[in-house]
Amino acid sequence: MTPQEASIKSAALCRLAPVIPVLVLDDLSFARPLAEALVAGGLPVLEVTLRTPVALDVIRAMAEVPGGVVGAGTLLTPADVKAAKAAGATFGVSPGATDRLLDACEEYDLPLLAGAATSTEVMALLERGYTVQKFFPAEANGGAPALSAIGAPLPQVSFCPTGGISLAKAPDYLKLPNVLCVGGSWVAPKSLMQAGDWASITKLAAEAAALPR
Repeated sequence: MTPQEASIKSAALCRLAPVIPVLVLDDLSFARPLAEALVAGGLPVLEVTLRTPVALDVIRAMAEVPGGVVGAGTLLTPADVKAAKAAGATFGVSPGATDRLLDACEEYDLPLLAGAATSTEVMALLERGYTVQKFFPAEANGGAPALSAIGAPLPQVSFCPTGGISLAKAPDYLKLPNVLCVGGSWVAPKSLMQAGDWASITKLAAEAAALPR
């Protein structure tokens, strides 16, 4: 998969809903009901971060949920890419970008939302052919005003900003012309998962899915 093809697929994923849930799961039993709750609320694209021992199993379980599009976040190495693809991930997300990671995603046909935090990093990915990127960590890097400023000289790059974004802050990003969607963890609070309150998670998802852009 070429970077250009990856960008087309990433853009299509980002347009499915205004918010991509960023999920960190320690308990595999939460995987299927959480995915079902989020999809039912109108958030079909799910990012499962590879930050826990059960993450790959979570991807496998969520990949079986009808209507869900499951990807792997926190991809750091070629081994992560291979394992994520084998587990059923249909896209990848990384906090930054290295040549080895980009090579692996292209080799395994895994569309990647590669992270960029500065104009130089955005330009490096653009030079390689990636026109859809992740702005991370969004809030720590100046938030929506910073991303708006980056967009002035680099209007050909679109973003999924992630990191510190809440329901209240999401509209500031979604109104920007260079933002396709945002990533956020607020739609899947650990307390609601532990309580098995999937209906409340569906309600949070529906609230996020209704955000204008």
